[in-house]
Amino acid sequence: MEEDKTKILLDLEVRIKQLLYLCDSLKEENERLRSEIEVSEERFIACVNELEEVKAKYDSLKIARTITAASVDVESATVKLSKLVRDVDKCINLLK
Repeated sequence: MEEDKTKILLDLEVRIKQLLYLCDSLKEENERLRSEIEVSEERFIACVNELEEVKAKYDSLKIARTITAASVDVESATVKLSKLVRDVDKCINLLK
């Protein structure tokens, strides 16, 4: 009977040690995963900031292109309008 109790106690001790080892390994894995999450969050924040910068540059570029296109269109329109006015003037002179 005493032998059975000793065997049960030894078995219990072995299982407790296994649980403690498992608990320690899970704690280490948990720490590793937390650090990975922290690194991933930092990279995510950096990507979000870079995206905001790129959007701002894109908006600036769109505005600059709109202004450039508008000034080119105005110059082109002015040249075309001047040509039309000259043509109309020629027609009027021919009619006189």
